[in-house]
Amino acid sequence: WALQSRYFAYHGFNVLAVDLPGHGRSQGPALTSVQDMADWAVRLLDAVSIKQATFVGHSMGSLISLEAAARYPDRVTQLALIATAFPMKVSDALLSAASANEHAALEMINVWSHSANGQAGGNRVPGQWIMGGSMRLLERTAGPLHIDFVACDGYTAGEVSAASIACPVLIIAGGKDAMTPPRAARALLAKLGDARSVIVEGGGHDLMSEQPDAVLDALIAFIQ
Repeated sequence: WALQSRYFAYHGFNVLAVDLPGHGRSQGPALTSVQDMADWAVRLLDAVSIKQATFVGHSMGSLISLEAAARYPDRVTQLALIATAFPMKVSDALLSAASANEHAALEMINVWSHSANGQAGGNRVPGQWIMGGSMRLLERTAGPLHIDFVACDGYTAGEVSAASIACPVLIIAGGKDAMTPPRAARALLAKLGDARSVIVEGGGHDLMSEQPDAVLDALIAFIQ
C-alpha cells in the first residue's frame, strides 16, 4: 500500500494502513471471522476519533470493508474493493498446506497472486523484485494464514450485506487475476446500488504491487 497511502497522505487525507490483530506488528490473537474483523476496523476509527472514512480493502480486506459498510453505514462514506470475490472460497490444497504451516502455502499464494508478467519481472521500482518482495511479506504473516483462509471460505453474508449498502462503491479487478477473477465479483455488483468497476488489463491478484499506478489512478478518480 506504500504508493497509494503516501499519495493520499500527501494530499490532505488522514490515512490508516494497519495490520489486523495477530498480523505483522499488531499484537493479540487473530480474529476468526470477517464480521469480527469489520467490527475491529470500526473500533479502530473510534480509537483515533474518526467519525467517517472511505474503506479500501484488498482480497480478504475487501470482504472486511464490505461488511463494515453494511454493519456501520453511518461510518463508511465510500467503499473501494480491490480483487474481490463472493463467495471467496479457498482450495482444499491451500487450506491443508496453511493448516500444516507449510511453506508451500505461501509459494502457492505468491504464484497465483501474480500474472505471468509480474512473475517475469517488471517491477515499476527499479531494482526491486515483485515475487521476492511479496514472499517476504507473506512470511511475516504466515502464523494466522489458516485462520484468515477459514474466515474467507466461511463468509456467507456477502450478497445480503451488499444489498444493504447505499454508499458509492468502486470495484478494481485484475484482468489476469487467477485467485479472484473479474467474473467472481458479479454477484456483489448485482446487489450493489451505486457501484462501478475498473478492470486493470494484464493485472494479477496482487494489484497494489504489480500495477500500483493503475490502482492509484482508479482510487484518485473515485475518492476525489
